[in-house]
Amino acid sequence: MRHISKLPHVGTTIFSVMSTLANEYDAINLSQGFPNFKSDQKLIDLVSKAMNSGYNQYAPMSGNLQLRQAIAKKFERLYQTSYHPETEITVTAGATQAIFTIISTFIKQDDEVIIFKPAYDCYEPSIKLFGGIVKPIQLNAPNYQVDWDLVKKTISSKTKLIIINTPHNPSGTVLSETDMLKLQELTQHTDIMVLSDEVYEHIIFDGLKHQSACLFPDLKSRSFVVASFGKTFHNTGWKMGYCCAPKELMDEFKKVHQFNVFAVNHPMQKGLADYLEEPSHYLDLPNFYQEKRDYFLSLIKDSRFKINPSQGTYFQVLDFSEITDEHDVNFAKKLTIENKIASIPMSVFNEAGKDDKVLRFCFAKTTETLVQAARILNNI
Repeated sequence: MRHISKLPHVGTTIFSVMSTLANEYDAINLSQGFPNFKSDQKLIDLVSKAMNSGYNQYAPMSGNLQLRQAIAKKFERLYQTSYHPETEITVTAGATQAIFTIISTFIKQDDEVIIFKPAYDCYEPSIKLFGGIVKPIQLNAPNYQVDWDLVKKTISSKTKLIIINTPHNPSGTVLSETDMLKLQELTQHTDIMVLSDEVYEHIIFDGLKHQSACLFPDLKSRSFVVASFGKTFHNTGWKMGYCCAPKELMDEFKKVHQFNVFAVNHPMQKGLADYLEEPSHYLDLPNFYQEKRDYFLSLIKDSRFKINPSQGTYFQVLDFSEITDEHDVNFAKKLTIENKIASIPMSVFNEAGKDDKVLRFCFAKTTETLVQAARILNNI
């Protein structure tokens, strides 16, 4: 049977490629972004309790109401602003489903979408699937700062959406208040929407404050904020996320959501709702992950890699330009096969495969794993 691919240039993701290599060569896997330690047993017990208490049928389409109320309270506590739990919050099958549904809801043929590269790899193909035109803006190593003058020049009458990600995967940088105010200024008095991917909102270091789009009134009025319980509570395999937006935007989102997913795992929603009653479960995360970042960096401080400490996420970018001039994809594969440590080459996220000689390593790992990884990196 003959068919025409809607994504002819899309192959297997780099995450699958590197994890497959790591498994094949028995390498330490610091490539894919998942913790190798278990979730809090209390959360697991709460989900089990929900199952045993009968929360095993469809949840409401927007999500378990208790969970949506807990999300609204979290926004009030952290950002002194909130979303109405009945009309402005939807629980999703992970953040990626929320992102895909937002794009599929609003992007039409020839709409332009601005993204910042290196960019998480689900943005671009989702835009193209619905006939949108990707307008990439390359961020440059090592600081990956946004050139807002360039953004202004890139905006056109066809610009429908700007996608931001802070804290930023894969670079580990964060947008400042100045950045967000600039974005607000550029989109004010326009019909441009903003998709703010904030899945690492609780993983931010060195006293920095997460600048959520909801903190800026005009920006909030045109934005979807996307978040992830999987990233926050060490259970990426649960695929639990949510998004928030003003009612008029969320109404459109739910028109698509109801025919795509309808509702997501009910007992997990109930367990998360009960778990969120204790704010320390997310308020303690910055210190938890900063200790891991600092420990990992202390172990490799004498290596030949150049280090610019991550500001957020559980990823650390390492510059290998003083070690070799090999292409980063080849070097990453070589390290996996010969040195038994897997990472992600950053060029795959860049415009035209721009190679800055940097690799991304995940430090959401046990102390034992970080020690073993550091021992390898110090000998490269």
